[in-house]
Amino acid sequence: MAVAQSAAPAVLTADGGPRDVIFAFAYATWRTAVSRGMCFSEDRLVETLMAHPRVRRLMVVETPRSLPIKLVKDRLRPPPAFPSARGVSLYSPVRLRRSDPVGVGALERSFGAWERAVRRAASRRGLERPALITTHPLVPGFADLEWADSVTFYAYDDLAASPPLRRWWPAYEEVYRRTRSRGHRVVAVSEAIIDRIAPSGPHAVVPNGVDPGEWLAPRRPPGWFAELPGPRLLYVGSLDSRVDVDQLVRTARSYPSASMVVVGPMLDEAHFAALGSEPNVLVHGPVARDGIVSLVSAADVCLIPHVRNALTEAMSPLKLYEYLAAGRPVAALDLPPIRNVSSRVVIEDELVDAVAGALAVGPASEEERRSFAEEHSWRRRQERIVELALS
Repeated sequence: MAVAQSAAPAVLTADGGPRDVIFAFAYATWRTAVSRGMCFSEDRLVETLMAHPRVRRLMVVETPRSLPIKLVKDRLRPPPAFPSARGVSLYSPVRLRRSDPVGVGALERSFGAWERAVRRAASRRGLERPALITTHPLVPGFADLEWADSVTFYAYDDLAASPPLRRWWPAYEEVYRRTRSRGHRVVAVSEAIIDRIAPSGPHAVVPNGVDPGEWLAPRRPPGWFAELPGPRLLYVGSLDSRVDVDQLVRTARSYPSASMVVVGPMLDEAHFAALGSEPNVLVHGPVARDGIVSLVSAADVCLIPHVRNALTEAMSPLKLYEYLAAGRPVAALDLPPIRNVSSRVVIEDELVDAVAGALAVGPASEEERRSFAEEHSWRRRQERIVELALS
């Protein structure tokens, strides 16, 4: 389904005004969103809802936190201030346990308590028949939300295929089944997720996007990157099992005079051990948001070396759109969500061949990259989400 290219007419409540909305984070808090630079799809959606003319009152709900841990962490490092805006509020539910239970019965009890607390909080804030939008994969199935005017599940990943969350895979599958039976609305970043959930209610595919303003005037890259021998081959993202390290090693050895830089939080050190013996490979920890923009904008080729599995086939790689917003050519292994996005994405079965093609393609012109960023902006993407959730 195509992404809306312009704002749709206002959808009104029975009394002729905009709608009340609840947004519930998945495994995140406002502190999480701010610390990662408000760059994830759910972070951007919260910002959109805060300022959208079709939203009357908005209550943002954080993922429940363990009360003892919250008290200690908030005392050591106070959370960032939540925006002070009329009709916008933050609700921070707490509980004793640190993580969600696994069994269906326990999840029903846990999210039943969550739902009742959220409903009371919404009532105190004066919300009337709110539309609920959530990225939390357990809420649509295990919370009784009959009091909400509508429920929209925004699926930014197929978490039922995410290895770190394997314990909850059966629960996610049950949520998908209940989402179908209840006719909940579904927005997903890829067709594969829609196929997996098979929703019976309104649904749409809305890939990830970019903030064009963020890429207008990137600052100079840090010296440690700028001084590396070129061409500079860059991967930015979580360093986990989705990255095909063997492909990276073969590529580094095929381009011994190039510099390969892998940047991001290390989630599986053993998986990346093989890169340690390659003299032209630098593995760097996470950098701040403006640092990512500067690194990507200074790279000669940006990489998407993802293995092919159920998780990666369902992804809409945020990095793909950011690479292209910076005008960089992209070398990628073949995955459905990457196809047909831009002629500057070179897709091959071997990353070595994709890098050769990307170097030949070269960077985009200033006009081309700005046009791409505007065409794939979060503003355009998320207008479609608002339209589906509030119609």
